[in-house]
Amino acid sequence: MRPARIGRGAQERFAPEVRGDFIAWLSEPELDAEQRLLTRLEELRVGLNRGLMSGLEDFHGHFAFYPAGAAYARHSDRLVGTDVRAISVALYLNGDWSAGDGGLLRLHLGSGHQDVLPLGGRLVAFQSDRFEHEVLPARRERMSFTGWYRRRPLEGFV
Repeated sequence: MRPARIGRGAQERFAPEVRGDFIAWLSEPELDAEQRLLTRLEELRVGLNRGLMSGLEDFHGHFAFYPAGAAYARHSDRLVGTDVRAISVALYLNGDWSAGDGGLLRLHLGSGHQDVLPLGGRLVAFQSDRFEHEVLPARRERMSFTGWYRRRPLEGFV
């Protein structure tokens, strides 16, 4: 795992004041559990396309590890200059998590917010371009598999 960075291309940089997690991208699954995870996420992609005609083409994700006290400041998953990220997904991998452990996902919803406890096995999905969100500091190590269902860029998008 490596320290997470923000931005992309020439603008990519290490910014521990923004995000304190460590990540490992999953491109080629090495373990049976990783293959099963990607198979289930593919089944979900197909279901979203069938039910919502969402035009999702693939999934791109990474494991994320937050040491105790680490957080990720409020942000949007929509990358500047592109609209390919359509649905953000987080699958929590923590055992025995309680509200006192912190580390909540805070989704910003217009004038308010919704906090989500990162319970092991819980899957959270939301529109990448619609909801800003943040990871609040945890009192213990926090783990997840996080990623994005992607679509083709919309024509004429600037």
